Amino acid sequence: MSVTIRPAEKSDVRSVAELIEEIERFYGTTDADIQPFDERQAQVEEALFGSPPLASALLVEDEAGDIVGLAAYSYLWPSAGSTHSLFLKELYVRDTLRRQGIGVRLMNELRAIADARPGCSRVEWMTDRVNPDARAFYQALGFEEHEGKVVYRAIVGTA
Repeated sequence: MSVTIRPAEKSDVRSVAELIEEIERFYGTTDADIQPFDERQAQVEEALFGSPPLASALLVEDEAGDIVGLAAYSYLWPSAGSTHSLFLKELYVRDTLRRQGIGVRLMNELRAIADARPGCSRVEWMTDRVNPDARAFYQALGFEEHEGKVVYRAIVGTA
């Protein structure tokens, strides 16, 4: 199947909000914990198209025009020295399209975006230790896992 990888546009908000529910279910979120669609859609619009936007996304669009994958990212500063880094928050390709090179294309596109941005010194991301498929995917691309950092998370508010 042929797909197109392109930046998200404001007209994609609904499709991205729908895909996020699919991603949540992939990670095991139960029906009771799925955010109401209207809230999710508003948050997607604010994150990608607010002033200023909080994030960016590359979308995978299939031949029928359906959004079947995404790479959501933002920039972090400071990174090495005073540079910044592109931080990949989510890489997702619908299960029926996995192992067809789409994830590789997304990673290559992210690296090109980072390389083209002055002052961006690296691309960083995380995956769960209990996700062997994701870990194998990144290792097959030649990326090494780094030990050294411990991730902390503080939940705030109701969001």
